Amino acid sequence: MTDTPVRLSRNRNYNILWSSLLFSELGTEITFVAFPLLILALGGSAWQMGLVAAAVAAAHMAANVPAGVVADRWDRKRVMVLCQAVRVVGLASIGVALLLDAYSFPHVLVVAVVEGALSSVFEPAEHATLAQVVPESQLGDAVARNTARPFIATLLGPALAGFLFAWHRTIPFLADALMLAFSLVALLFLRLPARTPVPAEERTSVAGDLVEGVKWLFGHRVIRTTMAWMVLANTAFGALVIVVIASSGEEQVGAGQIGLTMACIGAGGLLGAVLAGQLHALLPPSVIIIGFTWIAALMTAVMSLVPAGLPMGLLLAGAALFAPVANTVVMTYQLMVTPDEMRGRLSGLAGLCAGGAAVLGPLVGGLVMGAGQHTAVLLCAAGLAVTALGTTLSPVLRSFPRLVAIDDPEE
Repeated sequence: MTDTPVRLSRNRNYNILWSSLLFSELGTEITFVAFPLLILALGGSAWQMGLVAAAVAAAHMAANVPAGVVADRWDRKRVMVLCQAVRVVGLASIGVALLLDAYSFPHVLVVAVVEGALSSVFEPAEHATLAQVVPESQLGDAVARNTARPFIATLLGPALAGFLFAWHRTIPFLADALMLAFSLVALLFLRLPARTPVPAEERTSVAGDLVEGVKWLFGHRVIRTTMAWMVLANTAFGALVIVVIASSGEEQVGAGQIGLTMACIGAGGLLGAVLAGQLHALLPPSVIIIGFTWIAALMTAVMSLVPAGLPMGLLLAGAALFAPVANTVVMTYQLMVTPDEMRGRLSGLAGLCAGGAAVLGPLVGGLVMGAGQHTAVLLCAAGLAVTALGTTLSPVLRSFPRLVAIDDPEE
């Protein structure tokens, strides 16, 4: 007779991990807004704002792949704790510098790079840890709940950053440091099962581990196909967001309405994350993946018929509603078929693909806006339609497995 696993709501280690990550992600969202507000308030230029944003993105993307190796080679709990500790010191140093009237743009730039790099190192360790604290039977529900976290942070973080900055320019950075400190303290109470150490004679170099991870990923047919799908879908959706913002600006939509339009993405995604667990259990994975891409393409096509601003935002929310469901299907499968000693590298490579799409999407959006608002929306719809057609025609995605044993890596 096998023991019934405790419910996720009573799983101590999962709740610690989830809460710690919520504090971390909320702090990241606050900082993302607080950096440009600080630069503008102290007479900085738009170029400096762009440089800081680019530095964070570049550091995050560059660190993704080596971060996966770190998560697989070393103790994951210690990696997470160390990352949070250094981030606390970095962000607190900006708050202290402002209190001492010692603001320096190079100081902000260095902290931004450290923040981007360490948040990237943190993520694969957390992602790989999830399967250590949650049994396979509950992994889908756990991934679904995790997809809600970024949307909560996106909804709360920017507004909170603006409010705190209006109170005093030091507060957002000190608040972020405090949230990361809460995250760090929570992680100290995390209990992870012991991992079997790799025998000394079997250990390879860091470069060897990296090559091994890349070979494993590209040698796994389903995983490499889902990676390509994620890049294409995220690139098209990222371009669409830029087109919606630019279209709203061209039609002189008010700043408040633009903010509500972007908030629709968070609201739709959060609702989708709430429904993801149930839909993942009810619908075949292939139906979810194929259905999401076609729904996104259809919603985007309809955007060409409505005015800019909130009407477009409501359609964006409809598309975003199904994104967490599709992500839950893909991420759950990836975690289940990937050996524990390889999960960090899987997450790092997935982060690299997502980062590439995050960079490419806005660039594509800016380029297609040159063809005019209406045409740009239709081009985004066409891009999503091509992705949906490729998804439908793909034999791998069309027969995406519902459940695979972890010892069957070549499914």
